[in-house]
Amino acid sequence: MPSVNSSSVAEVRAGSELRSQPGACVHEFVAQRAVENPSAVAVSSRHEELSYAELDRRANQLANYLRSVGVERNAVVGLYLDRSPAMVIAALAILKAGGAYVPLDPIHPVERLAFMLRDSSASIVVSTKRLAEGFPSREWRMVRVDGDAEKIAAAPDTALESGVGPDDLAYIIYTSGSTGQPKGVELIHSGLSNLVGWHQRAFQVTAADRASAQSTLGFDAAVWEMWSYLSCGASLHLADESVRNDATALRDWIVSRHITISFAATVMAERLLRLDWSAETVLRLLLTGADTLKVYPSAHLPFVLVNNYGPTECTVVSTSGIVPVGSAENQAFRNQAPSIGRAIDGVEIYILDEQQRPVTEGAGEIYIGGAGLGRGYRNRPELTAERFVPNPFSAVPGARMYRTGDLARWLPNGEIAFLGRLDEQVKVRGYRVEPTEVSTVLGQHPAVQASVVIATEDAPGEKQLVAYLVLSPGATVSATALREYLRQRVPDYMVPAAFVAIPSLPVTEQGKVNRVALPSVNGNRLSDEAYVEPRTLVEEELVKILAPLLKLDRVGVNDNFFLLGGHSLLGTQVIARVSETFGVDLTLLKLFDHPTVAEMSSEIETLIMAKVDSEAKTGHSGAHDARV
Repeated sequence: MPSVNSSSVAEVRAGSELRSQPGACVHEFVAQRAVENPSAVAVSSRHEELSYAELDRRANQLANYLRSVGVERNAVVGLYLDRSPAMVIAALAILKAGGAYVPLDPIHPVERLAFMLRDSSASIVVSTKRLAEGFPSREWRMVRVDGDAEKIAAAPDTALESGVGPDDLAYIIYTSGSTGQPKGVELIHSGLSNLVGWHQRAFQVTAADRASAQSTLGFDAAVWEMWSYLSCGASLHLADESVRNDATALRDWIVSRHITISFAATVMAERLLRLDWSAETVLRLLLTGADTLKVYPSAHLPFVLVNNYGPTECTVVSTSGIVPVGSAENQAFRNQAPSIGRAIDGVEIYILDEQQRPVTEGAGEIYIGGAGLGRGYRNRPELTAERFVPNPFSAVPGARMYRTGDLARWLPNGEIAFLGRLDEQVKVRGYRVEPTEVSTVLGQHPAVQASVVIATEDAPGEKQLVAYLVLSPGATVSATALREYLRQRVPDYMVPAAFVAIPSLPVTEQGKVNRVALPSVNGNRLSDEAYVEPRTLVEEELVKILAPLLKLDRVGVNDNFFLLGGHSLLGTQVIARVSETFGVDLTLLKLFDHPTVAEMSSEIETLIMAKVDSEAKTGHSGAHDARV
C-alpha cells in the first residue's frame, strides 16, 4: 500500500526556503515582510496599489479600531466587501485584532448572509456604506471602511498583541448544507500556516513572484491565494470582474500583468489550456482545483499545470500533483483523468473501506488527517462527530480524521485517482452544492408540494442543476417566478437551469426517490412567462445563439439570459458566438448590464454601427463583418 503521508508536489523551480517561523500565524508573517521590504508591492488592482508598509500600517489601524469596538481573541467578524485591496486590509486587520473572519460574498442573497452572521455569532461586520445599506437589520455593528475612515485613521498604527495561537480560529467558510441552510466550517491558524508553508516550499515562491487573485470571497481558494503570497513578500494582483470569468481576457490579463503563479478553478483552467499563449508569457505555474480535471496540458504551453484536491474542512488543499503533458510519451494516462497527486506536507491521506480498513486495491473512501484538519462545523456537534472521526492510524492522542465522502483509489505510482462522490453532493462551477438544500428551499414555495434536484452534465465539465417539481393542487407557477424566489435565498450557482413539472416523484422499492426514472428535461419543462417573438434580424440571430446554449426550445425578446439559467462561464460562449455571427465584440460586462435579448440586440446594433462609422472614417470600403 502506498504511504499515507506521501511527499508533496515535486519542486518545479530552485528558490529560497520559507523564512517564517514554525508555529507563527499568517498575520505575523505579513508583518515580517513589511519590516524586511516595506516598499515592495503587496497588493495591486486596476485602481490601487499598496506597498507592504502601507498594507501593514492600514491593517494595524483598522485592527486597533476593531479592538476598541470589541473584537478580541476568537471573536468572529463578518467580512462583507467587494474584491479589492480594502478586502485584503480588512481580512488582515481582523486576524491582527485576534479575531476570525467570515467571508460574505456580496453577490449572495442578504437573507443567506444574515443567517451566516447569526449562526457564526458575529456581532461586527466590516463593510462599506454602499453594501451596509443593503442589510435591513441593525443587529450587527457595521464598521464602514469608508464611512468610518476618519476614526480608523485616528487609531494607532502600531501592531497589537493578538494573543492568538496555532489552535485559535482563523476563519469560517460556509458551504452548502443538506438541511436547507449552509453550514459553517471552522478553520484554525495551524492548518492555515501548514498550507502556506507547504505552498511556498513546494512551488518555491519568492518575493519576486507576481501572483493572481481571482476567486470570489466565499470560495476557500481565496484564502489560499491571499496568504500564500503575502506571507512571503510576493505581490498579489486582483483580477477585475470584467476579466476573471472570460478565459481569453483572463489570459491576456495574466500576460500583461506578468503573473508568474495563478490559480483558476477547474472549468476555467480547462478553458485556459485550450488557448494559445504568447512567447512573452512569464506564467510558470497554473494551479487548479475545485472539480474533476478531465484534460491534460499540451506540450506547447509555457507553464506547468498542477492539480489540487481538498475539502474546505481540511484547509483548502490536501493533495497536489503536477499534471503530465498530454504527449505520446504518456498515452497510458489518456484513458483516465489526471490524478489528484499525493498528500501535501503535514497531511495524512487514507483510502478506507466501509469498516475503515485500508484499501490496497480497488476503490475506497478518502479520509484525511494531520495538520490541515479544521475544528468542525459551527453549532453542529452531531455533524462534526459524524464527519470528524477518531483516527486509529495516528499515534497522537485524540487525533481525528475527516471522512470526505469522496471515492478514490491508489495508483501504482503512489498518486490518487479521484472517482467521484459517495453521496449526492455535486460541484457546480467549482462550488460544493447539496441538491437537498436547493430542494428544501424550493419546497418552501407555496406552489411546490414536493421536489427533487439533480445535477446533469450535457457537456464535459458543464454541470447544471435541474429541479423536478410536484405542484400543489391547483397551483400554477412559471420558471421565472421560481428562479426569482430562489435567487433571494441561495447563490446563483445553486439556482437550477431548468424546472420540470411531474405528477409525482418516482420512488424505489425502498421508498427513495428513483432518479433514474425521472423524465427528460424537455418533456414537461416549465416555461417562462410573457414570450415575445424576435422583431428584428439581430434579435432573430441572437435567439438562435442563445436557445441551444441554454438548451431551450425558444427564447423570447424579453427573456433574461441569467434568469434562464445562464451564468458567466456560459456568457463567454455567447460572446464568442456573437463575435462569429456579427463581427463585433460584446463584453461580459455589457452582458451583465444588458441581459435580455432586446437589450443585447440593441448593444450589438450599436457596436455594428460604430464599426461601420469607424471603417468609413478610415477609408475602408469593404463590407463589415456583421452577417445580418
